[in-house]
Amino acid sequence: MPEILPDLQQKIAGTLEILHRSVIEDTPVTFASSLGAEDMVLTDLIYRHVPQIRDFTLDTGRLPEETYALLQELRSHYGRAPRIHFPKADSVEEYTAANGPNGFYSSVALRKRCCGIRKVDPLRRALNGHGAWITGLRRDQSVTRNALVVREWDSVNSLYKISPLADWSDGDVWAYIRAHGVPYNRLHDQNFPSIGCAPCTRAISPGEDIRAGRWWWELAETRECGLHWPPSPGEQL
Repeated sequence: MPEILPDLQQKIAGTLEILHRSVIEDTPVTFASSLGAEDMVLTDLIYRHVPQIRDFTLDTGRLPEETYALLQELRSHYGRAPRIHFPKADSVEEYTAANGPNGFYSSVALRKRCCGIRKVDPLRRALNGHGAWITGLRRDQSVTRNALVVREWDSVNSLYKISPLADWSDGDVWAYIRAHGVPYNRLHDQNFPSIGCAPCTRAISPGEDIRAGRWWWELAETRECGLHWPPSPGEQL
């Protein structure tokens, strides 16, 4: 089993300190898992060390089969899995009737509207009643996240947003996963470093940014779904 180097050991200890502190200061705390590699690190840390933190994930209805397989694997591996939240069926039906099942390819506005229905609205419902939510965001993931702070007030959802892995590198994430035998989405082995809905995710080529496979037809500056990016004035969700 690979050895964890001292620098990563310090980051693990710091992450656990952040999680424990949030439980004390912000209860009830919930972890919003995207089931990506970073969130598998947090899943392992929370399930083994801070089990009182609740967790959930969002099933948009368009997820890859490998993501569903991972959910089943988590249940077998830990005896626990995230609670699943779904979009409102009538909202999905209205969007599809007006724009078609893949209308999100037509414009950034329609893509954000689809994300709003399938992800942002379920997230807000899942966060209701909590004092803080945990995310797996890291600063080096993309240009939209390089100013990420560990703890901030989420004015949109009216609770604290905690990102304990903010200063972790991609190498740190995978070193932890390999050292602890943590389950992960097998699409990562096929050059999918960032995984979302199947129609909006592709494999990347060597040298591309790790978020290049998400909404690749858009400019890098717009490649957020709204879960971690405040809506623009007048933007409909």
